[in-house]
Amino acid sequence: MAQTLNVTVAIVGAGPVGATLAAALAAANIPCAVLDAAPLPPMEMQAFDGRCYAVAAGSRPVLEAAGIWQRLPEPPCPIERILVADGEPGRPPSPLSLTFRAAETGQEAFGWMVEARSLRVALNARLPHLPALSVFAPATAEVASRGPEGVSLQLSTGEVVHAQLLVAAEGRRSPLRGQAGIRTTGLDYHQIGMVGAFAHERAHDNQALEMFLANGPFAQLPLSHAPAGAPFPHASAFVWSDKTAIAKRMLALDDDGFSRELARRSGGLLGEVRVIGQRWSYPLTAMAAERYTAERMALVGDAAHGIHPIAGQGLNLGFRDVAALADLVIAAVAAGEDPGGPALLARYQAARRPAAMMMLGATHALEKLFGNGFPPLRAARRLGIAAVDRIGPLKRAFARQAMGLG
Repeated sequence: MAQTLNVTVAIVGAGPVGATLAAALAAANIPCAVLDAAPLPPMEMQAFDGRCYAVAAGSRPVLEAAGIWQRLPEPPCPIERILVADGEPGRPPSPLSLTFRAAETGQEAFGWMVEARSLRVALNARLPHLPALSVFAPATAEVASRGPEGVSLQLSTGEVVHAQLLVAAEGRRSPLRGQAGIRTTGLDYHQIGMVGAFAHERAHDNQALEMFLANGPFAQLPLSHAPAGAPFPHASAFVWSDKTAIAKRMLALDDDGFSRELARRSGGLLGEVRVIGQRWSYPLTAMAAERYTAERMALVGDAAHGIHPIAGQGLNLGFRDVAALADLVIAAVAAGEDPGGPALLARYQAARRPAAMMMLGATHALEKLFGNGFPPLRAARRLGIAAVDRIGPLKRAFARQAMGLG
């Protein structure tokens, strides 16, 4: 006989969003199960590979409540200032710039830079020690039934999981979303996003840079320190968006050539630079699910939405999904209500889809406005950036929205 497990919530996908939701629910003693097709320990990369996350100030409490933030093996780097400027490769940022300071918003930092491997270490350290949580990894699942009475999953390991709510956290190509008949709308930016890290000669002083270039934005994000063996003592992550043809040429360069291009796009602010770790790349597209729920099912993270990285909000949108859904489920259980019923799912949809669509629209508008080298438009946006820098209330409102506090 197959072993049967009864839980309140079953989560498919143990990436940062799915695993954080599992930890948040289990920390509140909500019985849940999380499963992933990959085993957890190999996800825990031991060597520095250049991948990092910008965790917004509004997302940190989610990770703290789940017991994950406290288990980060290395202190994350706070982002205390953000310099926003129009620019051109090989030239300093325009003096008509905008500087956000966290202190002006009453916050310690806009967010923190966390290495991807550090977050995985913290997740893997937390999940096995939650009595209310069952982890199945590696394992795949087929939906045996999903209806008014609940959801039944047949796992590849032989177990059967019964849940009141099924959560799809498998990413943009979510099979569960497709099986539920939830359609998506997509937009191709005809760009490639390149991410990684570089060591640099001058200290970043916990300042991030968002440089708007003609073919796409370039962001430098401060890291706590350079890894052992790096040629310089300071390090930053980069998120570099460029037209597909240009990006492919950049990715084909050796480390010396790629480092020179990084230096050109960082405006000379950090002195000599050298790429470290691996380079990662992916095509830039936007995606929106037409709805975030189906019977007994909710979408979170990239299964629900995908946006341009111009504002660094992708993962943070997923953490906001976690906060909203976890709060609703915990409240429903406490009140004796159905944690997977239509009323809860309607509240989740109303809480998250409009906000995510607004962020998708905002990042799309930013990409269209700033990803353009037309001289009159460039002059206008430089004046606009400088004007915002002088309007305190508007500047603070922008900052708090980006921090997830709006």
